[in-house]
Amino acid sequence: MDYQAVLEEVAAFAKPLVGRGQVADYIPALAGVDINQFGMAVADVDGGVYGIGDWERPFSVQSISKAFSLALVLAEGGGKIWERVGTEPSGNPFNSLVQLEYENGIPRNPFINAGALVVTDRLQTLTGDASTTMLEFLRAESGNPEVSFDPAVAASETEHGDRNAALAHFMASYGNLDNPVPTVLEHYFWQCSIEMSCRDLARAGSFLARHGLRADGSRLLPRREAKQVNAVMLTCGTYDAAGDFAYRVGLPGKSGVGGGIVAVIPGRCALCVWSPGLDTRGNSVAGVAALDHFTTLTGWSVF
Repeated sequence: MDYQAVLEEVAAFAKPLVGRGQVADYIPALAGVDINQFGMAVADVDGGVYGIGDWERPFSVQSISKAFSLALVLAEGGGKIWERVGTEPSGNPFNSLVQLEYENGIPRNPFINAGALVVTDRLQTLTGDASTTMLEFLRAESGNPEVSFDPAVAASETEHGDRNAALAHFMASYGNLDNPVPTVLEHYFWQCSIEMSCRDLARAGSFLARHGLRADGSRLLPRREAKQVNAVMLTCGTYDAAGDFAYRVGLPGKSGVGGGIVAVIPGRCALCVWSPGLDTRGNSVAGVAALDHFTTLTGWSVF
């Protein structure tokens, strides 16, 4: 596969869509991001990395971090997390309070905000420092020791995090958080503030394409649990647009309101695309189109 040629064709296809949509201006630190940016990278299972456009420019990973926190919890503590969070699509916005009320404080899946808070809580219990554990993992898997938090983004999310605080307090009232709410929120906001490039994220996500094997060849997850992470990414990873994403792209994927999307082709490669303009459901307009075109050109999907 000539990845570079494919990426060039994908970038040309996506170019008319770059700049469409809206940046995530409800997080003030992200409101000033230049919407007219696009980058894409592919990291194959053998270690090769290819990219185009702004593929080496760091951006805020936001909810993409949720896929890594889930994997780390499974690696550290096995499948007990599934007693506290479900695996079903929510059908509601990622920050919705509605379902928690009639489902007794058990979030539908680990990728809506409520579910991610439960996963962060569990990672905090297992490691004693959830956000730093994730940062160190991402540095190792990406091969980039410069990956870091963005304090301005973390502070902005903390200052405007009332709804996440409401979700956390509501779940705590049902006994579904083990750590103090302020601690869980702090680590959640810090992990969302991590900055990485498409290159970094494609490399970091490659363990899911290698069925759980890390970059150094050691096993992070049993093959079965790597399959589970990929499956939940497919069904729940793009907020309440997961069905449309599966229909168009046909890959496990996890998006973030920073404009990035990580996608996995098991046995082949991991992809990351970034363009800050979001649709009404919080997914990158140009990014989804680029992944759609990539799978169309290559014929690679899980279907």
